[in-house]
Amino acid sequence: MAKRAKRWSARVMRTSDALDLERGVFTKRTPRAVARSLKRSADASHRRKSAPFRSAMSMLNFHINRAGRGLSQAQRKVLEAAKDELRQLYGGKPMPEKRTLERARRKARQGKSASTVAGEFVREELEDIRKGKHGARSAKQAIAIGLSKARRAGVPLAGKGRRTNKRASASQIHGRSVSRKRSRATTRALKREPRRSASHRALSRQSHRVARRRSAADRSRSARKAARIRQARR
Repeated sequence: MAKRAKRWSARVMRTSDALDLERGVFTKRTPRAVARSLKRSADASHRRKSAPFRSAMSMLNFHINRAGRGLSQAQRKVLEAAKDELRQLYGGKPMPEKRTLERARRKARQGKSASTVAGEFVREELEDIRKGKHGARSAKQAIAIGLSKARRAGVPLAGKGRRTNKRASASQIHGRSVSRKRSRATTRALKREPRRSASHRALSRQSHRVARRRSAADRSRSARKAARIRQARR
């Protein structure tokens, strides 16, 4: 009986009949370059058995999983970010990361409020701005983008100036995409905006600005709620 090859995945990468990958595609330094190379290969292939986007994304995921621990942390970040770039190139808006969705579902299962669950999406948006993926005109806009992501993901947030007692359901939280035109226009506009909107100083100013507009009764209600939560944790 013939001995089975240990590294069958390497053979798949070399002899794959679906895409003719460009040399060094997964060692490129920027997510955009990786995504563009995969898109060229997927669009030019006549042998793939699925849509170009699906073929390109499948090959990217296969390489990340195959590399495993052998992939450096820096290159792994590039390849993970290339997924969002690939979605944008094919007209889709980047979906929330798996870690964000998992954290949001965990908080929903714990019975946290909808605003607390939505905070995970705001956190992701601020991290994206700090990493340089795009910018925002102000801290207020950055927070609004995160809340918009949360609503699309299924978090039942109330409208402006309203309150809600609805709890987020872990089973209803998932990633969703938006229209191509809106996605491209939003991405182009945000890339022209500054990154300082996610700084600690900008967020502190936004918090103080919002707090000044709240009534004394509202601030007192929030303080009592925070005290109850702290007491329950002890």
